[in-house]
Amino acid sequence: MLEIELKARVDDLSAIRTALRDRNARFLHRTHEHDVYYNAPHRNFAETDEALRVRYSDGKAVVTYKGAKIPDLGLKAREELNTVVESGQVIEQVFSRLGFTKTATVEKWRETYALNPAVIALDEVTGLGTFVEIEVITDGDRTKALDDINRLKKDLGITGKPILSSYLELVLAKV
Repeated sequence: MLEIELKARVDDLSAIRTALRDRNARFLHRTHEHDVYYNAPHRNFAETDEALRVRYSDGKAVVTYKGAKIPDLGLKAREELNTVVESGQVIEQVFSRLGFTKTATVEKWRETYALNPAVIALDEVTGLGTFVEIEVITDGDRTKALDDINRLKKDLGITGKPILSSYLELVLAKV
């Protein structure tokens, strides 16, 4: 599966929230996400543009691997593999014992909406500010996914430039 997303900084989440309601977007949930990122002992993920994360949210833990970003789409696109684990603390111990090192943590509050064919997130990221993400998952037509994202961007009144960096990269850039 390929995740294609637009991320943009926004000053006012309430305007986006109103635009979502006006378009009958379905509110899914509001969650606190605590993300712990790791680097590998055998290669530097900052150089290979990969990410390995344990996300804690809603009482569960999910391990995510993100492949290198796919260039030339104009938005952020990359392979993403997720799996729920029984214990985030145990998998973090496994990573540590295998030589993986913690890189950084990212804390955010996220409101998630469904507006076909996308999932839209309104994010308040500690130390970074407020953002909107429009995400489409595809295993086929990239052009259609990009068109859908750009249509939703316009419909929702999002004017900010696309941010190709991940929240991890933005947090690390501030250090």
